[in-house]
Amino acid sequence: MSENKYTITAALPYANGPLHLGHIAGVYLPADIFVRFLRMNKEEVLFVCGSDEHGAAITLRAKKEGVSPQEIVDKYHAINQQAFDDFDISFDIYSRTSNKTHHETASEYFKKLNEKGSFIEKTTEQYYDTEYNQFLADRYITGTCPNCGSENAYGDQCENCGSALSPTDLKNPVSTLSGKTPELRETSHWFLPMEKHEDWLKEWIKEGRLNGERHHNPKDWRNQVVGQCMSWIDGGLKPRAMTRDLDWGVPVPVAGADGKVLYVWLDAPIGYISATKEWAEKNGKDWKDYWTGDRKLVHFIGKDNIVFHAIIFPILLKEHGDFVLPYNVPAYEFLNLEGGKFSTSRNWAVWLHEFLAENPDKVDELKYVLTAIAPESKDSEFTWKEFQSRINNELADILGNFVNRAVVLTHKYFEGKVPERGAVTAVDQDVLEQLEQAPEKIADLIKRYRLREAQAEAMNLARLGNRYLADTEPWKLAKTDMERVKTIMNIALQITANLSIVFAPFLPKKSGKIAEFLNIDAHSWEFAGKPDLLKTDHQLNKASILISKVEDKYVDEQIEQLKASAAMNQSTFPPQKETIAFDDFMKMDIRVGEIIAAEKVPKADKLLKLTVNTGLDKRTVVSGIAEFFNPDEIIGKKVSVLLNLAPRKIRGVESQGMILMAENEEGKLSFVSPDTDFDTGAEVR
Repeated sequence: MSENKYTITAALPYANGPLHLGHIAGVYLPADIFVRFLRMNKEEVLFVCGSDEHGAAITLRAKKEGVSPQEIVDKYHAINQQAFDDFDISFDIYSRTSNKTHHETASEYFKKLNEKGSFIEKTTEQYYDTEYNQFLADRYITGTCPNCGSENAYGDQCENCGSALSPTDLKNPVSTLSGKTPELRETSHWFLPMEKHEDWLKEWIKEGRLNGERHHNPKDWRNQVVGQCMSWIDGGLKPRAMTRDLDWGVPVPVAGADGKVLYVWLDAPIGYISATKEWAEKNGKDWKDYWTGDRKLVHFIGKDNIVFHAIIFPILLKEHGDFVLPYNVPAYEFLNLEGGKFSTSRNWAVWLHEFLAENPDKVDELKYVLTAIAPESKDSEFTWKEFQSRINNELADILGNFVNRAVVLTHKYFEGKVPERGAVTAVDQDVLEQLEQAPEKIADLIKRYRLREAQAEAMNLARLGNRYLADTEPWKLAKTDMERVKTIMNIALQITANLSIVFAPFLPKKSGKIAEFLNIDAHSWEFAGKPDLLKTDHQLNKASILISKVEDKYVDEQIEQLKASAAMNQSTFPPQKETIAFDDFMKMDIRVGEIIAAEKVPKADKLLKLTVNTGLDKRTVVSGIAEFFNPDEIIGKKVSVLLNLAPRKIRGVESQGMILMAENEEGKLSFVSPDTDFDTGAEVR
């Protein structure tokens, strides 16, 4: 493979909500650092991302907010795209999977594989919600994870342990639509027979070989990626459905597939290809050049996406036959927040767009902290105290302090002009050798996707500069030996110029500001480590504050804000159900009724058989209230009863309505009754 052609992808974020710092630290920021480094080395690179706008997560959000799925994706695509722009993530294109190019690309891809016989058609049992009369996509089902025991796992994956799942793997499955246990019904779908691909996947993942030839260095792949993939393969791969019963997504392009769409994990990765097509068309390029031949395809993802990017998508790419396979899949673990997991439902999160709106001057500061604590090999944690400490003790006191001293002292002693370097001592030579070696260490770490260590090495160069000035004390020597001061300040300024290069992938704005102080243009990486970037008598600009310190008050405010927003979401009551139209409510006929007879339903501890006078008739209603009320205590009780509910048999008794009840946090029930002596039959509106 060529060393200078890359296609870099960052996992397409779901357009069903905003981005939080956990998303950024584990995917988009490391991808951006890697891409910036490649560009500085004049490599040919395309950086692709976009919104994943299909799948059940989108329709769930739409139902919750009472709007269409298109309105949801339009809203969050715009929010997230703007957040990426404001955070200075340097995508070549940020596309979306709801557009025409993607629908056409995904349809063509499916048809080609289907025509090649890459899929098998199977009729299987899948969960069905009888109340909503529809099959349930994976995200419409929650239950207990069979692997870690988390009670909030989805039908496609457990976000607690990262396991990829199928809905039937869940224990105690529940429909997220009705809140009830779904039933299994037969439905037909197209499946990817993954078990046929086990042999070549093993060789490719463990040995880095494809078709007997070297493809990549398996030692460069992270242990958690190889481990998770081999666990799946060793456990025996199974066919996985590539289509779903859903009305939002890319329609299955086969006759007789009405009401079915492409599975989001077939649909979404093809979004990388369709985005490339879109970019190439606008830039007069051939998109195939970025997915074929000697390209290095690198996927930056979170650990919950490993199986999809390192097993399923590679199978689909190989089955197509025309595309390269991933050269590396540097997956990140999870970032936690102030002692807990990021949680959208509890609002335990720091949202990127909100942070940037409140702190537009702290873009690089946030980048630095997130990279310093990046969960590269294990879960890590963001705290506001560490945010403050990293900025104050490292960015300000080490990097900012050194740059400021180097520039200010040069203005003080030499009118802002770079002094000539004179005789070099052993101390000077040692510093110059470390200066020359630093960029090589940083580059090697970045190439091995160890960005956290690479940034630490860049900071070590600033530490070197600080120690050099502290040890040589030019402000004291200025009284007796200005020739020696000239050499010291020349070397200090060469270190400063190099800092503007090695920090550029990590802190692009601050690196640009350092270059501005030095009155130089941004350099490419080939100049890193050079001891003579600044020529004698080169005129510097004045320095200003590079890094502002974070005050205790700011940290306290952020912690309180986080706690307050989470507290608003800690109700133990169920969340609001999806919005309905007023006309839907008006269809319900709710009346004041009077219970005139009550008895227990045989062999049913929770059920009472009630006879209710509705003012229109006397009817039987079966109600699950026996744990809280004795039959003889409720005769004569005025209640609210829903009359026009379709009759249904419960334990052999036909129930012809529903008694409305209120339930408190302990699960205790109370009748919803009029507070005055309303006539039986009065409408409840």
